[in-house]
Amino acid sequence: MNKHDKTQLWGSGGVMKKCFLVLFMVFFLAVPFRGASAVSYSDFYKWLDDLREEALYAGISDDTVNHALSTDLEPIERVVNLDKKQPEKVITFEDYKKNVVNPKRIALGSKLIKENHKILKEISRAYGVEEKYIVALWGIETNFGQNTGGFEIVPALVTLAYEGRRSSFFKSELFNALRILDEGHIQLHELKGSWAGAMGQCQFMPSSYHAFAVDYDGDGKKDIWNTKADVFASIANYLLLSGWKKGEPLLEKIEVPSWFDSKLVTLDISRPVSFWKNLGVKYANGKALPNSNKLVSIVQPGGEGYKLYLAHNNYKVIMKWNKSTYFATSVKYLADYLKK
Repeated sequence: MNKHDKTQLWGSGGVMKKCFLVLFMVFFLAVPFRGASAVSYSDFYKWLDDLREEALYAGISDDTVNHALSTDLEPIERVVNLDKKQPEKVITFEDYKKNVVNPKRIALGSKLIKENHKILKEISRAYGVEEKYIVALWGIETNFGQNTGGFEIVPALVTLAYEGRRSSFFKSELFNALRILDEGHIQLHELKGSWAGAMGQCQFMPSSYHAFAVDYDGDGKKDIWNTKADVFASIANYLLLSGWKKGEPLLEKIEVPSWFDSKLVTLDISRPVSFWKNLGVKYANGKALPNSNKLVSIVQPGGEGYKLYLAHNNYKVIMKWNKSTYFATSVKYLADYLKK
């Protein structure tokens, strides 16, 4: 309908045109809404056809492609909106910590570390990762498996690959998710997680799943959705392969002299402990740093005015998991509060 037709239709008081308007609106509302994109959905279905061909070329089986990338797939408006949404405000570290390291979570974590002590101890020995850090990551990521996300992973990744800001990245993650289905680790309807594709109780992206997920119970499936042994071992394996050193701290509280250059407070600068000692850095309790060649950095997770820490290798390993000093520091706090 062109602009002139619309003007005539709305301007007329005739019964015939009013009836036509009603019928037109009924028809319009009956058509399913398929998303929030300005791009026509004929383009989406052509894109989806090409995606199927690309998936087959990448080695995904016919059965998985036909089942997971079926013709009734369509972009998810909620995923598009979440991807485009910008934070309204910057949360402080104290507020963040209150949200993720609170008495309720500490109590539940302490209860669960006791209940699962046998398998956690076994996995800790096998991978060289302390139980408390396995449980802390489990707790902060999904509240110990209670909040894993309710989005179907394949449709969410299809949406992000089609309309997202990082199309190539999400297409790669989509193909990795299809390979998980191909390998029989989980059924399509069970493959759920966050809107951005993070899956299971440890919130692995599909690529991380292939790199780090473990079938610890030996049932032929790397089940990070339902099997605690696989969840714990997968977390531990991620840390181990990322360079974890058992027994090494994450952070140590320090004090610096008033003239200390704030530009040195960054993970990008690693120097021997003795280097920082020579610059007047001390432990927060006033004790001198040791003469050590171990490389460490100085960080201030909350920003100016907050506590300063020596950041060790294991802290940087946690930062590989999530590139947030708030997250990594909260893992340290929660782990320290857990009681076995």
